[in-house]
Amino acid sequence: MADKVLVKGNEALGEAAIKAGCRFFFGYPITPQTELSEYLAKRFPKVGGTFLQAESEVAAINMVLGAASAGARVMTSSSSPGISLKSEGISYIAGSDLPAVIVNIQRGGPGLGGIQPSQADYFQATKGGGHGDYRLIVLAPNSVQEIVSLTFDAFDLADLYRMPVMILGDGMLGQMMEPVEFPEHSDRVLPEKTWATDTTQGKRKKNIVNSLYIKPDVLEKIVLDRYARYAEVEAKEARAETYLTDDADIIITAYGATSRISRNAVDALRASGIKAGLLRPITLWPFPKAEYQRLAKTAKAFLTVEMSMGQMIEDVKLSIDCSRPVHFCGRTGGMIPTPGEIEAKAREIAASL
Repeated sequence: MADKVLVKGNEALGEAAIKAGCRFFFGYPITPQTELSEYLAKRFPKVGGTFLQAESEVAAINMVLGAASAGARVMTSSSSPGISLKSEGISYIAGSDLPAVIVNIQRGGPGLGGIQPSQADYFQATKGGGHGDYRLIVLAPNSVQEIVSLTFDAFDLADLYRMPVMILGDGMLGQMMEPVEFPEHSDRVLPEKTWATDTTQGKRKKNIVNSLYIKPDVLEKIVLDRYARYAEVEAKEARAETYLTDDADIIITAYGATSRISRNAVDALRASGIKAGLLRPITLWPFPKAEYQRLAKTAKAFLTVEMSMGQMIEDVKLSIDCSRPVHFCGRTGGMIPTPGEIEAKAREIAASL
């Protein structure tokens, strides 16, 4: 590890991608992720990378498909409405079983919405976004340092499982500056990309990357095989962090930047005698169901905190089979919940237990 450097979240993600071996980026500018693409536009020529600002988000995601099919480590980034435009291409990448990293630094919506932080793309990220039966691995950092570590993980997981991985941040994390350390490389051992459409060097038959299967029985088998791989992802890759949950009556659950605000609320509630704890999902898909099920055995209630009208709350309820009441505290439109608002809702819940 090198010495810590003070860096903005968007730029930290770009540098982490370079150190993780990414050498191809195709994107289109949109606030609040533009610093990421600006950073890579400056850095890629110095490391032998290819940066291309496409004519549209639709063009950019299809360029990602092409580079991924050749076995390259490739990334694109955007913000909310830009990801909507990329959704068809993401479905094609998933349907072609290709590894790629997609970054969404969320802003308010729907429509053009606003440019302030949001978490209202949870459904879009975790429930598909594009057409067909497919999944994305969705990683949700809550600090600039974790942006760095999860960027390394994103490229490794994409290659390991041959599927797209999304890093789901928000405008707050993208603009935040914190001291970070950058690892120089990943130690994960990954399979050789024998499926890639790169040069054969006379050693194998030519590969074809495809997502079109006319015969329904053939397509069904391919989707079922893909879902067997997804089951492996669910079994091995679900991640969560807990804080003061061992004796907690109320489990506050939040992801990303909102989890940091929620942690402050937990500390204040504990100081006033209310047994609160925090459960933070790091992977939004696969959702860390086992942690929720474990805590539901002892907790009396859950409180989800989101910068949305409440989207993750559905997965929380499903994970615990509605065995405990699940409450909601959130702001939307670019507004950010305060520790005081979370505390007030938790006190209201505690009074009813």
